[in-house]
Amino acid sequence: MKTIAKIIGLAAAGLWAGTAQAADQLTLQLKWVTQAQFGGYYVAKDKGFYAEENLDVTIKPGGPDIAPTQVIAGGGADVMVEWMPAALAAREKGLPLVNIAQPFKSSGMMLTCLKSTGIESPEDFRGRTLGVWFFGNEFPFLSWMNHLGIPTDGGEDGVKVLKQGFNVDPLLQGQADCISTMTYNEYWQIIDAGIKPEELITFKYEDQGVATLEDGLYVLEDKLKDPEEVDKLVRFVRASMKGWKWAEEHPDEAAMIVLENDATGAQTEKHQKRMMREIAKLTAGSNGTLDPDDYERTVETLLSGGENPVITERPTDAWTRLISDRALHSPGAW
Repeated sequence: MKTIAKIIGLAAAGLWAGTAQAADQLTLQLKWVTQAQFGGYYVAKDKGFYAEENLDVTIKPGGPDIAPTQVIAGGGADVMVEWMPAALAAREKGLPLVNIAQPFKSSGMMLTCLKSTGIESPEDFRGRTLGVWFFGNEFPFLSWMNHLGIPTDGGEDGVKVLKQGFNVDPLLQGQADCISTMTYNEYWQIIDAGIKPEELITFKYEDQGVATLEDGLYVLEDKLKDPEEVDKLVRFVRASMKGWKWAEEHPDEAAMIVLENDATGAQTEKHQKRMMREIAKLTAGSNGTLDPDDYERTVETLLSGGENPVITERPTDAWTRLISDRALHSPGAW
């Protein structure tokens, strides 16, 4: 009898263990390659914050040939990290994306110029060549130029737009007077190339009043109609924000976690630690909830893009607090 009882006990224990291990699967598509820009998600996975929420999260890096909107549209991810201009533009074209959380409070986008060009203010852009990222990243720039009344088709009174790759070569090689940079990435690539900070002048979109929301979390509308998916997303956002707050408090350690997840080996410790400290400034002040004022500012910027606005109509139902509010007020919230 003892033997039978022992067998039954072991079987029950095995069944319980199997049930406990059956974590819910979720795939996150990043906007770009593995780097500190996404440190909070890697921290959440490494520190077991996702596991604590009974989640098995797969983090898929992005890259120059990967469009997060296409990945999520094709069913390759449950959640994606994307900038709001690209998300709203895709929504207007028929892809029903919804912002469920906003880990980034501030924008890190700016134009960086050599002081030797003589540029001292945005009005000095006229007649210059400016490097601009495309693939959805050009929208804030076009809206900014429209606010300034500066044409973007060249000429003495306008600016010549150079389609910039995701590097700083146009500035280093004298192809552009100013280039697009992020406070946490390309700006420091210029510094590492040997140019001193005092030789540069920067214009932050945040300071110019035309900043748009970056690095939000988006899902397709159908996810929000399924109670089980909603529950999964609540747990995901709660664990992710816990990861982001940990990364803010431990930037160097978070950077090392990112490096451990960089399969390419392309990142350096110096750059990632520096990036993580800069990223912490952008996530500071966010509890994951989208600020309606930030949203409205973004929409107004995108609507006012001159002859070619990013979006032509004010979006409806493009964001929700359903997930972030439940995550924030649930037991175990950060």
